[in-house]
Amino acid sequence: MAARSFAGQYVWHPAADDGQLAGACVDVRAGRYLSAQDVLRECRGDFGLRAHRSLVLASEAADSDLAERWLDEEPNPESTLLWARVAMLRALRTAEQQDERAQQLTRIAFAACERASVMFPADPTPWVAQLALARLDGMRDPAPEGLMTGPPGPWRLFVKILRLDPWHREAHHRLLAYYFARNGGSASARWDVATFLSHRAPPESAIRMLPLVALVEDYDPAIPLSARVWAQPQWRKTALGIYHGWFPQVGEYRFTPVLDLAYLAHALFMARCEFEARSVLTAMGPYASRMPWQAFGDPADQLSRTRRQCGLPVPSST
Repeated sequence: MAARSFAGQYVWHPAADDGQLAGACVDVRAGRYLSAQDVLRECRGDFGLRAHRSLVLASEAADSDLAERWLDEEPNPESTLLWARVAMLRALRTAEQQDERAQQLTRIAFAACERASVMFPADPTPWVAQLALARLDGMRDPAPEGLMTGPPGPWRLFVKILRLDPWHREAHHRLLAYYFARNGGSASARWDVATFLSHRAPPESAIRMLPLVALVEDYDPAIPLSARVWAQPQWRKTALGIYHGWFPQVGEYRFTPVLDLAYLAHALFMARCEFEARSVLTAMGPYASRMPWQAFGDPADQLSRTRRQCGLPVPSST
């Protein structure tokens, strides 16, 4: 089928089709926190969803005083969690900007995470927030057995999280990010960790996606023919394995996992598996994420190019 234009536009907001979360984001931007409390309290038993929602809400609240005000007025597991997430984002942002306040904000963030973990000990999300901060704190524990290069890192903290939730998606991504080149990691450590973590995960787990994330992180447009790596048999096999193992589970999610779908669709398309890529892109609907597309150019242009070549409609303005 030839690609057609459509009247709609891509939806870039990370709330995607989680209507409750989208509504709470609107309220947070308006300075109201009651709906944020509702959406976080409602998912106390679903730690993956709680991590996702708290991160999205924190991204909306990070430039205001809402988290501090809520914490002061109603200290509870939800307000302390949002404060920890906001403090985490602020510390990471100032560190990336080499702001002189980075060290102070990092200390505040660790303290906020500790407070949130005490308020709701079963929730791994505060520890995951600390894992995101690990590269700022220089955590370098010995690696567990099974990694060829034995890269030191925040392994004790990671193990603590696994005791609460063995297949926590964000925790695995945060640990891999610790070894990204832009965070001071080496290629050997990065690939060792991506392989180790993905191989120990069940075939139906989104954690199997980690090598595809590492592949995008290592992409260098200055290297001739570097985009052809996805078509190599090992990466084609990896992408198809995720398509057959994880992708059928997407219908059970409470929200569309846009970022994971985007990495899979991209890998399948680059591996010349257009039929499978089309199915994944269709499952994404109008929802879009910046990554992995922005590693290759303008995200909207790259996504539209992929959709066109898979015979799917694109916004008329692209």
